[in-house]
Amino acid sequence: MLVGILEVIGTFVIKRFEDFGKIVLLYADTMKQLTRKPRISHIIAQMSHLGVDSLLIVSLTLVFTGVVFTLQTAHELIRFGAQSTVGGIVSIAIGRELGPVLVGVVCAGRVGAAITAEISTMKVTEQIDALKVMAVSPSNYLIVPRMLACMIVVPLLTVFGDIIGVFGGWCVAVFYSGISSHLFMQSIETYVEIYDLTGGMIKAIFFGNVIAVLGCYYGLNCPDGAEGVGKATTKTVVSSIIAIFILNAFLTFVIYR
Repeated sequence: MLVGILEVIGTFVIKRFEDFGKIVLLYADTMKQLTRKPRISHIIAQMSHLGVDSLLIVSLTLVFTGVVFTLQTAHELIRFGAQSTVGGIVSIAIGRELGPVLVGVVCAGRVGAAITAEISTMKVTEQIDALKVMAVSPSNYLIVPRMLACMIVVPLLTVFGDIIGVFGGWCVAVFYSGISSHLFMQSIETYVEIYDLTGGMIKAIFFGNVIAVLGCYYGLNCPDGAEGVGKATTKTVVSSIIAIFILNAFLTFVIYR
């Protein structure tokens, strides 16, 4: 019984380390391919496909996050006579944490899944093998444009989400909690620093990098068959979300210590 449990645990740990090693090797190969001239047209196409199509879900996620966060905090702050800090607190919370993390999670679910589904379908239909036969590097042709596009798009979506989230908070503060618009905006000017926004953007760059690389990795290592595409997509979403939370904790220590 004990031996069986240890075998299961050992197999799981070894498999995770094996996956991590393959991801590191793929990432190193991708970095090497960056020395070549990137295909700007491919990057722009991926930015349009991965970024523009995510605007709606990012908007809905962040606006209601701003609404709920303000509902939870404004009443308590007003009760203690600190209504002059509502705008600053909402903006800092969204700019530093809620904005980049929620946009990263949303992109992990939508963008990461789309990348994996597309590449895994190419693998199942042997298009990846065709690229190798034509002496075209899959890392250069598939991964580099998607990685650069995600590293550009995710920070832009984060800035957009920050603005939408603060707007949602402003609506609740002004029309529900009775805080004047001038006081809300003045609170933002008083308490919010530029690094509250830039720190979140730095996080978003790393999140975009992780989402793209993991999406491409699981797509390239997809099991054969339609069922394999579904499994690879699920692994991408789960792994990307876990990586985002771990990376967020590390970056928070580094940026805001």
